[in-house]
Amino acid sequence: MKMAGLESMVVEEVRPAEKPVDREKTCPLLLRVFCSTGRHNSPGDYARGNVPQNELQIYTWMDASLRELTGLVKEVNPETRRKGTYFDFAIVYPDMRSPTYRMREIGVTCSGQRGGDDNKTLAQVKFQIGNYLDISITPPNRMPPPMRRPQPYMNNRPY
Repeated sequence: MKMAGLESMVVEEVRPAEKPVDREKTCPLLLRVFCSTGRHNSPGDYARGNVPQNELQIYTWMDASLRELTGLVKEVNPETRRKGTYFDFAIVYPDMRSPTYRMREIGVTCSGQRGGDDNKTLAQVKFQIGNYLDISITPPNRMPPPMRRPQPYMNNRPY
């Protein structure tokens, strides 16, 4: 019995160069943004035609970068301007197989610091008109609350 030789090949994915949008001639889209402090809104908050209360409406283009969107949020939300504030971006989109929404994280920016996700555009992260943008804003020097372990006994006696 003769075995066929196995070969492997690494192929670099080549993306077509993104054409810049002519913002003078192209109509902007309405981007519905929902911000919350320290966490993302739940996908369930978007169910049955509802949306979270904290809506920010931005007119922008598909070539808008996460850094540009961070700047627009900072313009209307002064407490997010402090250096070291993190902006964790996610796209909220309808699930085509069920009547629910899904959330996909797309990048993080930080006030006063450059990062690898700063130049990602809405087009590059496959944002589709009609989707929502959900941003978790974490102020500087604020850690998420620690996970609490349930106590095995209520009387807290030493072991």
